[in-house]
Amino acid sequence: MNFSIKHWPEQERPRERLIQYGAHSLSDAELLAIFLRSGSQQYSAVELARHLLQAFGSLNAVLDAALPDLSQFHGMGPSKYSQLMAVKELGRRYTAQHLQQDKLELSSSRLLLDYLRFELLGETQEVFAVLCLDAQLRKICFKKLFFGALNSCEISINQLLRFAIQKNTTALVISHNHPQGQPQPSPADLQLTQRIQQACQLVDIRLIDHCIIAPEGSFSFAEHQLIKSTF
Repeated sequence: MNFSIKHWPEQERPRERLIQYGAHSLSDAELLAIFLRSGSQQYSAVELARHLLQAFGSLNAVLDAALPDLSQFHGMGPSKYSQLMAVKELGRRYTAQHLQQDKLELSSSRLLLDYLRFELLGETQEVFAVLCLDAQLRKICFKKLFFGALNSCEISINQLLRFAIQKNTTALVISHNHPQGQPQPSPADLQLTQRIQQACQLVDIRLIDHCIIAPEGSFSFAEHQLIKSTF
């Protein structure tokens, strides 16, 4: 039996459907199959993609998987792993360049959260990062400043501010990840955010958001009106 997508009816082939109807019309498995390009002797590219999604649980988990884990699937080797990592990095750079070129719209944090998910979702420990912005709310730089354990991360507000001032930061987004579970902030997260905002005010830096990234979603302090603008 031939498992190649080339032998499928044209209207069912992912690449042809993408061209005709747009990328949004394809499922995660079909999009993944386009990057895999080929399957194996057992599966077509779409079937292989479905098996990966089922085994890992989500598209994010597939893209965050290590080569030894992916290589357990027939048809997945260093070549396809390289393709997936390239796709992930292209997505990260695409979002990052938009943040550099375009003013960040504070009414919607989708672009910001997408970028931070690219940066933080693969971390297995808690990480605290800063996104420095200019006066037009465009990206200056992004840096993971502090690294902690699975459920905690100690930070230095003084070190955070020194880094922001060094980069000529006008506005600041802070972020951290919850490697497991939900993105909802803890009482400690709320207290830390208040302390950082008060410290930022002393050096004329505007704290515009604190974002929490987790496998089960994202949380924006600004969207939930937990950060009050003082400018």
